[in-house]
Amino acid sequence: MINSLGVNVKEIGVATMVLFAVIDIIGAIPVIIKIKKKAGEISPFKASMVSFIIMVSFLLLGEKILGFMGVGTSEFAVAGSFVLFFMALEMVLGVEIFKHTNEGKKKGKVASVVPLAFPLIAGAGTMTSIISLRAEFSQINIFIAIFINMFVVYWVLRLTKRIERLLGEGGIAVLEKVFGIILLAISIKLFSSNVKLLFA
Repeated sequence: MINSLGVNVKEIGVATMVLFAVIDIIGAIPVIIKIKKKAGEISPFKASMVSFIIMVSFLLLGEKILGFMGVGTSEFAVAGSFVLFFMALEMVLGVEIFKHTNEGKKKGKVASVVPLAFPLIAGAGTMTSIISLRAEFSQINIFIAIFINMFVVYWVLRLTKRIERLLGEGGIAVLEKVFGIILLAISIKLFSSNVKLLFA
């Protein structure tokens, strides 16, 4: 379904799922709890808003930045597919491929921005995904998908302890594996649909 503004429900749905899988806010609940314990308290609104601004800025300016460096969206999408692929392997196999920032270095409200908003929520994987999605979907649909994800992130941050009690360690682990498999399939699709454009 597409309206006059170019809003496509299918594109929004796919983009939302891609970003949800990459951000993996449910799987990050143990890390969020650890940050809360070390930093004292975090601001769900501040973390969500900063993440939203970072992601939208990259959505609007990412292509210009790439163009300045002489890189096209197809090249970035192919490179991004590898990043997503290895992120998915992390989620599915339970191995650590990427080194994560030590969240214990920041205290108080600063922890809402670093490392929560960046790089935990709006990190390299998220940026890669946004540019990769720009190669396939329209900007308005990705913007809506970002907004939906930040709305979910806000409420997950507010209800972190309740969600952890509800799902338990086993439930969180299962969700992480499921979204890892989805992300794996998406990375393969991104690679196959963009790599042929490089040799066209």
